[in-house]
Amino acid sequence: MSALKKLWIIIVSIMKRPDGLAASVFCGLWVIVSLVSLIWTPYDLTFSDGYNVWSAPSSAHLLGTDGAGADIASWLLAGSATELAIVLAVSVITLIVGVAGVALTVSTHLAVRTTAVIVIDALISIPTVVVALICAAPLGASITGIIIACSFAYSLNLMRVVRPIAVSAVRSSYVTFARYKAVPEWKIFLHHILPQIMPTVIINVSLAAATSILAESGLTYLGIGVPSHIASWGRSLATAVSYVTVHPSVAIWPGLLITVAVVSVNLLGDAIREASDPMSNEALRR
Repeated sequence: MSALKKLWIIIVSIMKRPDGLAASVFCGLWVIVSLVSLIWTPYDLTFSDGYNVWSAPSSAHLLGTDGAGADIASWLLAGSATELAIVLAVSVITLIVGVAGVALTVSTHLAVRTTAVIVIDALISIPTVVVALICAAPLGASITGIIIACSFAYSLNLMRVVRPIAVSAVRSSYVTFARYKAVPEWKIFLHHILPQIMPTVIINVSLAAATSILAESGLTYLGIGVPSHIASWGRSLATAVSYVTVHPSVAIWPGLLITVAVVSVNLLGDAIREASDPMSNEALRR
């Protein structure tokens, strides 16, 4: 079966699942809105309507305005692009670094394997917020700091979770036979070990993507996340927290978007795992 046909089967299988379809629709709209926001928002982010602060949703301001008279919808639209960039960057880095780390933990060289396991166990105890604080020292509040902190924590977690599955695959008879035939280690990993660990890798990457949305909000609230002049859902939520008891609507919209995005990313990750696993998807075994 060709790779293109497998991809098509996986996509169709995802769309047949109610949760996969709903998550795909939301994520697709998220991408479209993010691209549109790069060139257009209802109001400029520097716009401030001093005569209409804390205004309710209206035809002029679809989601109302905040205490500075800024249009909430414009900030949320612009923030979608920031959020998407963080999610994609964290997912890609977590995938690459995590899989590379797993490869080191199942290396045939005892020294490399032992060192990798010890380093992972030592570093995984460092909280994400500590890494973010370390990054904030030279970088200040920045998106780069969020990406580094999240990728650091989530890639280590992926290595720790996936390693037992990789070890089990290494002990299989076909890997032993491949080594007996002097097949290069990188080929053994790509052709025999990676396919077995991919379902678990996909789940961990989707968890990393979803958790990075929450991490951005938390780090921004602490002042070491997204800078104040850049829009993000976490920035909108952090700004609204002080006024949530007086004007709850300003916190409801970013909070709702964050919740739906986290749920959708998790559901999409689960759907991709099920659809791409030949044990779960019969169509891939035909």
